[in-house]
Amino acid sequence: MSFPKPLFLLWLLLLPALAWAQQRPAARPGSQPAPVQGQRIELLPGTQQLIGGTFNGVEIRKLIGNVSFRQGTTLLYCDSAYQYTERNALEAFSNVRIIQNDTITITGDRGTYDGDTRKARMTGNVTMRDPRMTLTTQLLDYDLNNNLAYYSTGGHLQDPENTLDSQFGYYNTQSKVFSFKRNVKLVTKENTIDTDTLQYNTVSKIAYFFGPTRIKGKQGNLYAENGNYNTITKISNFARNAKIETPNYLLGGDKLYYDEARQYGVATGRVSMTSKKDNLVIRGDVGRYWRAQGRAKVYGSQPVMRNINAKDTLYLAADTLVSLEGRPPQNKAGVIYAYRKVRIFRADLQGRCDSLTYDRQDSIIYLSHDPVLWNKGNQLTADSMQIQQRKGQIDQMRLFGHAFSIGQDTLLNYNQVKGRNMVAYFRDKSIKKIDVLGNAESLYYALEGDTAVSGVNKSLSATMALRFQEGKLNTISFLTNPEAQFIPPNDLKPEDAKLKDFRWRATERPTRRQTLGKHFALPTKAKKVAPAKKKPTTKKAAPRKPTATKAKPTTTPARK
Repeated sequence: MSFPKPLFLLWLLLLPALAWAQQRPAARPGSQPAPVQGQRIELLPGTQQLIGGTFNGVEIRKLIGNVSFRQGTTLLYCDSAYQYTERNALEAFSNVRIIQNDTITITGDRGTYDGDTRKARMTGNVTMRDPRMTLTTQLLDYDLNNNLAYYSTGGHLQDPENTLDSQFGYYNTQSKVFSFKRNVKLVTKENTIDTDTLQYNTVSKIAYFFGPTRIKGKQGNLYAENGNYNTITKISNFARNAKIETPNYLLGGDKLYYDEARQYGVATGRVSMTSKKDNLVIRGDVGRYWRAQGRAKVYGSQPVMRNINAKDTLYLAADTLVSLEGRPPQNKAGVIYAYRKVRIFRADLQGRCDSLTYDRQDSIIYLSHDPVLWNKGNQLTADSMQIQQRKGQIDQMRLFGHAFSIGQDTLLNYNQVKGRNMVAYFRDKSIKKIDVLGNAESLYYALEGDTAVSGVNKSLSATMALRFQEGKLNTISFLTNPEAQFIPPNDLKPEDAKLKDFRWRATERPTRRQTLGKHFALPTKAKKVAPAKKKPTTKKAAPRKPTATKAKPTTTPARK
């Protein structure tokens, strides 16, 4: 058969257009795309009874006995089922079991499955299993396309190491990550975890928290509002108001790392350590805690200790503060160590040194490395010192090596006492007596009515005792080999006004604000805003009658 040459050429030109039209048919105006159709659900052989028909206007097949279906790698087994032939869906009854990829198995009393959306719902004694965990609930929805199973009627998860309960749950069967909400409780071999929102990776066994979370364990409790906990390594990384709680202490910060196996924790950012026994709080930037040793170390931005008692509050600041828990029965209250740039502040006592030990069992404070203390108008210095307290108040101060006491009188003269060692006795927060032991020297100004100096008393003795009344020197007793002289004001030379090694250090006296720093910052008083003044209302004044006044003479300064 032959074609005319013009027709043959026209056919060659139209051939590409015809092929494109067959491959991509034109859409009709106003038509909607057809819904995506899933793979057809296939009924497998073995069903004992099959009944076809129309029920309530819907065409179905009723299958009874050893029913099984397949769609790709998904298998479904049940005792009986309704298969909807027109919409690629089914309902399954009794001993329902779904298996996906030979790894995920879901069982229940009843189930539905949509082959197009690949979504299944299982109800009644539902169990979901994979090689890593078992989930039980009463209703479970499973999206096979997104590998997501979820429940909202309460669920119980169990793996070889842990159990978990919650009201709501989502499980990604691909990533193996669970997400839980509301009344979440995770129980491990060592701890019980209560939270509101949690993610749990069934592969890594790490739990992630996104709300207030409490971990209760044999070694203590943890609290945080964000973070994670490895149920295998027992390591926690917490944030947002995190705390470690033990029978004796509470350690917290903005962030908290805790290794349960090593019993070691690190808190950073607004760190606070509280002793439950005796109203003691230490605050700083970084805190480290060794539970097995009962030892905590706080440092960064000069941490501060606050110790409240019935009488007064003691503040202690230093570069580093270390707390050692007590070991009963010898030291039930524990010890505080402070070193580098130590500051002490109390209403009746201020001080400085470079190293300090506070034995809270005996209420004794030991100071060393250039210590200096102030009590009202008195300054005390020595190589080392010891403060003894009784019922929350200072009872004694013991000064060892190069002891020196300086006090100012009403005319700002310096009264001085020095010796090898010294003991100061207190009553009602004031010095009442000073015993100078060894190489005692004193220099005191005699005043006339607190307004004028009548002379200076200088004395030497092996030992002496000074007694005070209302903060002023009352008597001096020379106990061994005394030597005394009285120097009139006219004979007083500058070198006679100070004992050897005199050093007045008032500028170093710490203030309350300096000692508290940022960790116990004083509240700022709000400035009172003066009420806005009302603008006076202007009224037209009534015309006044002119009155005659006498002009006063004015004088002008004469020019030079």
